[in-house]
Amino acid sequence: MTGRRTAASAVALAALLLTACTGGNDGLVEQYQQGGDKGYISGDGTVQEIAPADRGDAVAFTGTAVDGSTVTSTDYAGDVLVLNFWYAGCGPCRAEAPTLESTFQEVEPAGAQFLGVNIYDGPETATAFEEKYGISYPSLLAKEDADLKLAFASWTPLQSVPITLVLDAQGRVAARFIGQVESGSILKTIVNDVLAETT
Repeated sequence: MTGRRTAASAVALAALLLTACTGGNDGLVEQYQQGGDKGYISGDGTVQEIAPADRGDAVAFTGTAVDGSTVTSTDYAGDVLVLNFWYAGCGPCRAEAPTLESTFQEVEPAGAQFLGVNIYDGPETATAFEEKYGISYPSLLAKEDADLKLAFASWTPLQSVPITLVLDAQGRVAARFIGQVESGSILKTIVNDVLAETT
């Protein structure tokens, strides 16, 4: 009985944290409570944009990339950065991968950067995914990196991948896609709008 009560408390706490992170996205909380074996909690495709005056503090992070190099938020200082949270076994992550890569190719010449954050896989699985889908931008490995996960905790409940954040040139979250990025044109428009803020 004690174990069951502890498990129930853990689920309730996780749901509370998920609610705090995602605001009005009750569907994510409901999916988390119901569980299941799909390994991810898909969002509803919501896109949240945040006006410059309402953005919080800059997101600061340090992590290890798939190739073993160290990557930090300071590497992207002054750049608009798109952060995509994913893992190889996530169906929506696979579905959005070509959209993300094509959008990256379109906006990179204007100064936008992309960085993935893989939440479950090791380097071999992540590399295989990147090769299969032709992903040319780097990804960090977060599975065993508690500090990296904590750096994004306010914006990315890791049970709800995929999540995509657009950071402005000051490193603040300017937009968030909850669930699969289905429209490259919407992502491109938002990135271009955030890029225009610096000109």
